[in-house]
Amino acid sequence: MNNKFDALKDDDSGDHDQNEENSTQKDGEKEKTERDKNQSSSKRKVEQFWRFYSHMVSPGDLIGHSDFHLFKEGIKPMWEDDANKNGGKWIIRLRKGLASRCWENLILAMLGEQFMVGEEICGAVVSVRFQEDIISIWNKTASDQATTARIQDTLRRVLNLPPNTIMEYKTHTDSIKDNSSFRNTKITL
Repeated sequence: MNNKFDALKDDDSGDHDQNEENSTQKDGEKEKTERDKNQSSSKRKVEQFWRFYSHMVSPGDLIGHSDFHLFKEGIKPMWEDDANKNGGKWIIRLRKGLASRCWENLILAMLGEQFMVGEEICGAVVSVRFQEDIISIWNKTASDQATTARIQDTLRRVLNLPPNTIMEYKTHTDSIKDNSSFRNTKITL
């Protein structure tokens, strides 16, 4: 007998079916334990986040020009960040008075992993402006059209957006181009 599987081949007692069943049962228990640990860890993270979030000023209470960024640990809210450079963002322009509710729904959906796109979501931004507010959600891979479509559908659902709401998807490479051409524009008065 060269390995442990050879012993099973020579054993005609039928006990190996019981051993397989016990092994499968133990694997299932290990998976359940691991799943419970992950859920417990996620719950703690959400509770920690909520303790912090509940003391923040809501976007609707801000005056002037302000941005809130919420990104995964290790990802900077910059187009040039390694996690963002091949990605893009969905942009939704909101009339004044809607930003607080939409922002809260968006971040809860992100924390609750309602987008169901794995590690694709990088973060979100709410931008408070004088005439309107803007919410955007950033993802890693702009070229993955199925994923960007799933993000769009989930956004519509979690933000309860009317069907006629205009949503714009912009790649970060396009944002960089637009921003650099704006910087190079010469204005004479």
